[in-house]
Amino acid sequence: MRRADFSYPLPEELIADRPLPRRGASRLLALDGASGAVRDLAFDDLGSLLRPGDLLVLNDTRVLPARLRGRKASGGACEILLERILGGRRFLAQGRASKGFAAGTRIALPADASAVVVARRGEFHEFELDREALPYFEGHGSIPLPPYVAREADQADRERYQTVYAAVPGAVAAPTAGLHFTDELLKQLDAAGVEKTFVTLHVGIGTFRPVTADTLDRHVMHSESYTLSADAAGMLNRAKRDGRRIIAVGTTSARVLESQPADEAFVERTAETSIFIYPPYEWRHVGALITNFHLPRSTLIALIAAMVGLDEQRRIYRAAIEERYRFFSYGDAMLIE
Repeated sequence: MRRADFSYPLPEELIADRPLPRRGASRLLALDGASGAVRDLAFDDLGSLLRPGDLLVLNDTRVLPARLRGRKASGGACEILLERILGGRRFLAQGRASKGFAAGTRIALPADASAVVVARRGEFHEFELDREALPYFEGHGSIPLPPYVAREADQADRERYQTVYAAVPGAVAAPTAGLHFTDELLKQLDAAGVEKTFVTLHVGIGTFRPVTADTLDRHVMHSESYTLSADAAGMLNRAKRDGRRIIAVGTTSARVLESQPADEAFVERTAETSIFIYPPYEWRHVGALITNFHLPRSTLIALIAAMVGLDEQRRIYRAAIEERYRFFSYGDAMLIE
């Protein structure tokens, strides 16, 4: 398939640059997998689309305040955008400066901290901080809003660009389908017999990388680390054994599940995945998906087409634009199967 297959015209005013005042107030476009009917609902109505025994799989990663601004010894301003903590004082990041970064470059950071460029690692640099990296970013970094949000992050983003169930620090972008869930909605679904479990995939900068190759088979997919716990594996195995629906909340959860072998039981695992899902694709485990509306020519919109077909993906997006849905990370959601 070609990159151009996943282009679409989006009015700029439909890009949501701030969250709605209340979680759960987002709209939900629901596609019936059998009839093809499209319904316009509120996200709070999600329970009406689910049934007892459905298994929701949510990504419990927590977004780190991953953006730092500093100065090189020459006085030049620079920016560090974290990709992942490597352990202790070491971290991997994109470095942005007018003349780039050479090994040995020292950068002055807030709170009298400093970091040294250790080496180039592909598109990233490895840095060593003069103190533990994770607590430093937590205390002095800012939330790394997506590049299409044309404003600086503020204090409200520290809470709203985070799911209510975020638990494991490590992501530099939110698993945005989960942003719509409230504690109240999760309790309602529990009471209705809808099951849930958690996986952890630390979303990296690569999630925003567009497809630049003319054809999708030539695109080099980014790699992200994930953990599938023994508890999650057990719940997934029981759901598959019973023939119950497995519903991925977000493309990140879907990528974790589809990275597991098709003909084997789920097992506890910590690994990396660079799976790229695009048509034609035979789904191994995921039966339905809750997700936001994604960027044109992105790997994420290709995943949507892999689930419902390219023509149907285009029809859904046309309907969302006509009905003035809000797009991207702080936008509205859809349920497809």
